[in-house]
Amino acid sequence: MKGIIANYRRSRHVTSGNQVVIHVEGVSSKAEAQKLVGKKVTWNTGKRSLKGEVTGSHGNSGAIRARFETGMPGQSVGQEVTIS
Repeated sequence: MKGIIANYRRSRHVTSGNQVVIHVEGVSSKAEAQKLVGKKVTWNTGKRSLKGEVTGSHGNSGAIRARFETGMPGQSVGQEVTIS
């Protein structure tokens, strides 16, 4: 399953560098997004891959939150990830 990194998880003043919001293809509701909790997420840079886990849904449109092991670089925003 493929997804696109939309942005970091953030508030008005604080940005979480290792947590991102992902829009998944074919998922359009909060209930469908809840089924993906616990799945593994991989972002491949070509040289190495960063691994994370889906921690919850984000909003009502089917977006998900994922926590990665290390901080995600800014170049990852807008890039494709694999959910398995």
